[in-house]
Formats: sequence, C-alpha cells, structure tokens
Amino acid sequence: MICVICKSSATAPGHTTVTLERDQSVIVIKQVPAEVCQDCGEYTLDQSTTERVLAIGEDAVKQRAEVEVVRFAA
Repeated sequence: MICVICKSSATAPGHTTVTLERDQSVIVIKQVPAEVCQDCGEYTLDQSTTERVLAIGEDAVKQRAEVEVVRFAA
C-alpha cells in the first residue's frame, strides 16, 4: 500500500507508538501493530487494532489517568 501522506513510499507491517489525548489525560500506547510508511513514518491501523487502542484509551480516561503509558498486548 502506498502511503497516503507522502505518496512516495510503500507501507510495511511494523509497530508504532500511539498517543491519545482527551481532557486532562494523555495515554501513550507502545508497540501497536500497524502498516508503517518506510519513508515518512506515517502509520495506518486496521479496524480491530483501532478499536482496541480506543478501548485502552477509554479505560485510562475512566480511571482518571493523567499520564498513562502501556504496551499493546495482542
């Protein structure tokens, strides 16, 4: 798949770090499986991974996390 941002390089399976912010919470999720551009580093998540990342973020916000750093678990 060609990167939708730089349009000059293909993406490849890899891992990335996703940062979410809501209200006073910052959630950092490490080692998220993604399609990553080999040129610019932009990433794309599939639907199930996106749903999981958002659920992790929602749980952290509900627990009133100010800053939360977690590793994505398959």
